[in-house]
Amino acid sequence: MKPSSIPRWRRLLAATLAALMAFSGVAQAQVRLPALGESASDDLSVGAERRVGDQIMAEGRRDPSYYDDPVLLAYVQSLWDPLVAAARQRGEIGADTDRAFAWEIFLMRERSVNAFALPGGYVGVHLGLIALTTSRDQLASVLAHELSHVTQRHIARSIAPQQRASLVALATLLLGIIAASRTNNADMANAAIMGGQAAAIQGQLNFSRDMEREADRIGYGVLATAGFSSAGMAAMFEKLDVATRMNDSGGFPYLRSHPLTVDRISEARNRTLLGPATPSAPPLEHALMQMRARVLMDDSVQALQRLGGETSSPELGDRLAALYGGALAAALLRDHARAETQAGQALQLAARATPREPAAERALHLLQAQVRLARGDAQGALAALDALPAGTGARAPLLQRAQAALDWHRQSGGSATGAAAADLRRSTEALQTWLVEQPLDAAAWQLLAGTSEALGLTLRSMRAGAEARAVVGDLTGAIDRLRAAQSAARMPAAHDFIEASVVDARLRQLMAQRRQVALEARGGRAGPPGTEFPDEPLPQ
Repeated sequence: MKPSSIPRWRRLLAATLAALMAFSGVAQAQVRLPALGESASDDLSVGAERRVGDQIMAEGRRDPSYYDDPVLLAYVQSLWDPLVAAARQRGEIGADTDRAFAWEIFLMRERSVNAFALPGGYVGVHLGLIALTTSRDQLASVLAHELSHVTQRHIARSIAPQQRASLVALATLLLGIIAASRTNNADMANAAIMGGQAAAIQGQLNFSRDMEREADRIGYGVLATAGFSSAGMAAMFEKLDVATRMNDSGGFPYLRSHPLTVDRISEARNRTLLGPATPSAPPLEHALMQMRARVLMDDSVQALQRLGGETSSPELGDRLAALYGGALAAALLRDHARAETQAGQALQLAARATPREPAAERALHLLQAQVRLARGDAQGALAALDALPAGTGARAPLLQRAQAALDWHRQSGGSATGAAAADLRRSTEALQTWLVEQPLDAAAWQLLAGTSEALGLTLRSMRAGAEARAVVGDLTGAIDRLRAAQSAARMPAAHDFIEASVVDARLRQLMAQRRQVALEARGGRAGPPGTEFPDEPLPQ
């Protein structure tokens, strides 16, 4: 785990909360305390919370720990989507937040056990958390808890207690100064100041515990409504409870931001005993995804070499996970022969499962395609993708197929005709169709840039590269690429007038967006036209 990554997110969130306090009036000379019964929207509007969340994510997507693994993300998304649907069904998601919030789950490439909610409907999950869980119900219970923090708007609701805590600390500071001036006793003044700070902190902790209990209660209902086993939450708490008794050396930050108490653990166990019995889902797919997270969260040579694909357990899930981890680790170590062998053995073993699990078999076919891509066998990777069972999620095979088609085209000499060129054109069209519905997919935009360039579609390639930069918040990089595309469009050989028009329109949009960002950074104070970026003309 990179030790600087978590503090960076914490500092960013702390700064955001400070900005929210200023936004809600804390920075004013006279602090307004919320009236009894005021809603969270009186402290922070839904739209403002979403804008804050977007700003955090614009920074976070450039963080080295932000991780887009299509296979693992698709699995977590398959748990997240039913939970969001269940929250809507139960009325936990109101009409205002349903429209305004992102409801987006994302991954952090960290070994630590953690998950967190951000303003505006974003929830992050560390790979270390996925690697710790032994069932999809356990992982879903954490997601349901974090989702409930979002639906109950706990970040917005925390502003009012922070206001009160600030007033308590300020009042205590004044009393301490007065006491020191009257008695010349610095110890008395320090004691008064520390006592006031302790009172403010305790009030904040009490509010946090209330939020945790509320997220537990609502999260449990969402978990059950979504069809997951209610035992998953109690089992997860028991795992975390064991972790609290260990010196985790910073490996369990989730326990510091979500402190476990005896009451929380007991309530989770009681809900399991009193709630309806829900059968657990087939275990094989989660065992594979748990192993994938374990491999990817630490890809050092030493860690990968420890994953040889063997296990002493006779359980099918353990044997499959060991082969999966061994094949993936071997591919990362460039031991392609072992990777291919173990991926094939895992597929053969999965076919003997009773009953068979199509989801696990799909994951193994995707692994086989990934192993062959790493080996440089583009046609073999395409064959593995062709063997995927029906119902496979769209994104991971789409991206793998596009990469395989691009590699095959390059390996065949880049000819504009032939099977490789035809396959590349199909993948390019599939990427374009996907991006119409998913315009914030930076990885798909980057692949589209590569496939379009290979096909000689220069303007489309340059625009796709610009869109990839815009998605991760690099507006300046996106604008530079679009300007280069404009220059290329003026060349005599350029004939793509439609693409040139799109480039012009997107350039104007992104320049306006960058000006708006600069305006907001100055607190909404507009300067003379063109002063934000004096080297560029105003968009027409």
